[in-house]
Parts: sequence; C-alpha cells; structure tokens
Amino acid sequence: MAEYSLICCVVDVGHASKTLKSAKKYGVKGGTICIGRGTVRNRLLKFLEFDEIRKEIITMIVESGLASNAIKGISKDMEFHKPNHGIAFSHPVCEFIGSKNILPGNSDYKEVNSGMYKIIYAIVEKGKAEDVIDAATKAGARGGTIINARGAGPHEVQKLFTIEVEPEKEKVFIITKAEMKSAIVESIRAHLKIDEPGTGILYVLDVDEVYGLHKDDS
Repeated sequence: MAEYSLICCVVDVGHASKTLKSAKKYGVKGGTICIGRGTVRNRLLKFLEFDEIRKEIITMIVESGLASNAIKGISKDMEFHKPNHGIAFSHPVCEFIGSKNILPGNSDYKEVNSGMYKIIYAIVEKGKAEDVIDAATKAGARGGTIINARGAGPHEVQKLFTIEVEPEKEKVFIITKAEMKSAIVESIRAHLKIDEPGTGILYVLDVDEVYGLHKDDS
C-alpha cells in the first residue's frame, strides 16, 4: 500500500471551505482548492445555456492509514449520498515530495470497492476540453469536470510528463466504471488525435474509493 493517498472532492462553488473544515475533523491538515466546471447533459439546460456549473475542486494528501476514514467522514458530512451534492474519490500517491508538515501523524457504508472505478485524465489545448467530454460521452461516459490549468506567472509553467501546462491548456477528469474505461479512452484518442505530437496527453489512474456517484452518473 502507498504511504500516502490523495483525496479529491468536487463540490459546488462556495462549499470548499466547509469541505476542508470537515476534512480537518478526520486528520487532514490542509488542501488545495481550484475552480473548474462540471458538465450537465440536459437538452433544456443546454438550450438555456445553463449546462455548465462552476465547481470547486479540493485536493488533499493524507497518510494512507487515514484516507479511508477521512473520505467516508467527509462524504457523510457533505451528504454526497444525495444527488448533486458532490463527489469524492481517492487514489494512491506513488511518491510525495515536499513539505511533510502538512501531513498528520466511522462511517457505516462504503459505496464502491477498489477496482470498480477508474479516473481518466486528459490535458489538452484550451477550447478542446468540450471535445474530450463529447468523445467520452459517445463511449458511454456521463460527463466530467474541466479545470483551466495555469502556470503561476507569465514566465512560469507547471510540467506533467514533459507537457507544459500553461494558461492555454485545459485538464479534464472523468470517473467511469472499470469496464467502460477502454472504450472511453479509445474514443478520446481517436477524436482528439492524442497520439499526434502536441495534441495533449491522456492517462488513467486506479481509484480506491468513490462517494457521490449515483445510477445516472456512471
């Protein structure tokens, strides 16, 4: 088992602080908040131009021994078992480098088992994130979350697998059942031409636990 785990929560704008407050009850010392947007597949909302919902994404690194109890507690406090209240998932961190002083030395349900779900990440040029969502939807995905990936300043960039993540990049993540992963990945690869240089990158991670997904979400 990995020494650390990453917990990610996706909530409506304005709920991140409450999520972090809940997390601290379960031993999480802090986290990072960024703004993204969710996608709603509803024809009426799309016609009314209300098909995008601003989201706050909270990421927290914790010791693996605390992760399961923390994600269960957060999900219970934030009522992720109710539709449209948010989602939470965790996956192992292979290596953690940085200030470890951010790390600390029961819920009665578990929604899914390890291995049932995968998370697909794509980093593409700005304006292409919706194409990723469309390709994924054609293969059976129910939607995803889009994050504008930005560097810290005009002369600074963040790097991920040698790809520079600058203001003109967008990051998309999609949670899917494991058996649907291959079809969704292949659809995104084909539609976005990911194998061509400079078009983006695509990678898949295992998910330890997921809360907040419902029948219509997967």
